[in-house]
Amino acid sequence: MAKKLWGGRFSKKTDPLVEEFTKSTNYDYKLAEYDVLGSILHVVVLEKAKYLEPEEAKSLIEALEAIDNDIRNGDFEIDGNSEDIHTDIQNKLQKKVQDLALKLHTARSRNDQVVFATKMYCKIAILRLIKSILNFENALLVLINENKNIIIPGFTHMQHAQPVYLKDYLGTYDAMLSRDVDRLEYVSKNISITMGAGALAGTPISADEYAVVASEYLKDSDMADSFNVKATRNSLDSVSDRDFVIEIINAISILSMHLSRLSEDLIIWSTKEFDFIEIDEAFCTGSSLMPQKKNPDVLELIRGYTGRLYGNLVSVLTMMKGLPLTYNRDMQLDKEPLFESFEIVSKELNVLTGLIKTLKFNKSKIEEHLKDESLYATDLVYYLVDKKIAFKEAHTIVGKLIKYSIDNSIDIKKIPEDSLKKKFCDKFVKAEIVKLFDPKVSVESKISIQRTGK
Repeated sequence: MAKKLWGGRFSKKTDPLVEEFTKSTNYDYKLAEYDVLGSILHVVVLEKAKYLEPEEAKSLIEALEAIDNDIRNGDFEIDGNSEDIHTDIQNKLQKKVQDLALKLHTARSRNDQVVFATKMYCKIAILRLIKSILNFENALLVLINENKNIIIPGFTHMQHAQPVYLKDYLGTYDAMLSRDVDRLEYVSKNISITMGAGALAGTPISADEYAVVASEYLKDSDMADSFNVKATRNSLDSVSDRDFVIEIINAISILSMHLSRLSEDLIIWSTKEFDFIEIDEAFCTGSSLMPQKKNPDVLELIRGYTGRLYGNLVSVLTMMKGLPLTYNRDMQLDKEPLFESFEIVSKELNVLTGLIKTLKFNKSKIEEHLKDESLYATDLVYYLVDKKIAFKEAHTIVGKLIKYSIDNSIDIKKIPEDSLKKKFCDKFVKAEIVKLFDPKVSVESKISIQRTGK
């Protein structure tokens, strides 16, 4: 294995099995650019604290910026033998500035180094994820506005309930996405990026030095508003806290649950039994045996990946639940669930944004469903309530009317008025109730809500 950041106390080489088991470069490479930024800020701190001469600081920053350029340009080659990305960067820095690189670790531990880079990664990843959510939300709103006059059957318990506007149905998911954005913004706001924790007990450098260095270095950067780097208030908490990882994966899990519910609705709507929508072939797959099949695999995978994301949340919660203060190597295992969660939900949003733009609604099939008179049962109840009949009594009357209609295979609209009056309620006026079996009349009679896209 490549040169380590530790080892003076050891007289034996690490067993190759241990090296392979403990290394993390295969996934923590994602922290590379943030580790470099943390190192640059640390150099500034060390210079202010007189641990580095100005020329030494200048040389280190130039070398670190060169490494950062390699990372951003895709020219950074990871040494797979390195223990982790932090070690790999340190070794590359040493090749550039020789033993001067050894001073960089003054008043620093990988414990605070890792959490700094992870929090920086999270801040950026959340911003990118919110952008993806907003892009999908915009595509959804376009779909809503293009189909704002369509009325569909609403469901409870997967049974016909009442007519609703499609814009209200899809607007439900718009509301969910808005909460997802709010939730992620709240989590990001509460991520405090700190310096000066050391391994756990702090460092000999004044907190004031840490408090001002980042703001000075980043003041002309586009990151200045996003990253409020400051001195740690409690060094033990800084290196042992992974609440922010758990909160992020939790927020992503909820977002994924929302995408899964939408996917399930679209899967159901695309079946022959419903036939409400047509999904573009570009977002479907076929069968290796049955040539007629057009399968909504994208939606099914979104639904399936939700379980993976839930698993990521449970894995980190379980990993953290029994750890004594402060840092323990178990905490290395927060990275893969964190990174994977961001990656999965970002891919879901991107593909769903494309799919949602292709949806076509089968208006004639939807209209067939809207002919189901049971959808208007509640409207009949309100009709009787307006005739001064108590709600529960009206509910019972209409229930018996619906049963009679089903048992006798006769539409309510075709039942003679005298039968309506004699068998069910003398308040029924056929000319009036016939008008109620209209989806437009039904949805417009509900005035207690502020509708999406109206």
